[in-house]
Amino acid sequence: MALIENLIGSGYLKTPRIIEAFRKIKRKDFLPEDLPHRHLAAELDEAVSIGWAQTISQPATVAFMLELLQPCPGDKILDVGYGSGWTTALLARIVSQNSAKGKVVAIERIKPLAEFGKRNIGKYGFIKSRIVQCVVGDGAKGYSPQAPYDRILASAAAQNMPPAWEEQLKTGGVIVAPVQNAVLKIEKSKNNTFSETRYEGFAFVPLIQSETNK
Repeated sequence: MALIENLIGSGYLKTPRIIEAFRKIKRKDFLPEDLPHRHLAAELDEAVSIGWAQTISQPATVAFMLELLQPCPGDKILDVGYGSGWTTALLARIVSQNSAKGKVVAIERIKPLAEFGKRNIGKYGFIKSRIVQCVVGDGAKGYSPQAPYDRILASAAAQNMPPAWEEQLKTGGVIVAPVQNAVLKIEKSKNNTFSETRYEGFAFVPLIQSETNK
């Protein structure tokens, strides 16, 4: 819990419902069980390898992105590149707070990683309760069967913002995603107009896309 207190003290975590999710969803439950010093690794404010050339993101980065995203109870959220499932579970906790009927659609391209993440998310009952739907597929295409979304979050860096995400976002919705070495916050207004805010200086694993999406 010292990690969470440090994130609050340093200003990364601010919003009560996001802080509550960080307290309830334990990062160690999303690390490989054979990881040496797993409990200690979970408390470090750094990215940790989870296999398949992927990582569980740095907690400060996740906190920063969720504060930009501002997920709310009842939201429908697309989570692209869900990996270990930690961020998905944080979102699921938030959208279902106060018995709200929110939903998280989580998409991951790497099948064994998707299975690992789904098992982790299942530890909190989010799969059984259908708060989370896990999909194996190309996240750059979004997931049109459940669109439109109130929020879209990505945890892997694209070279450019995929058009499908903007198309599948509700009016008034928000996308938070890494593009190259920046985190972008995209807000969708009426008449399909978008405003963009950039936050430079981040590093993420690349978003793996089909050749047709590049």
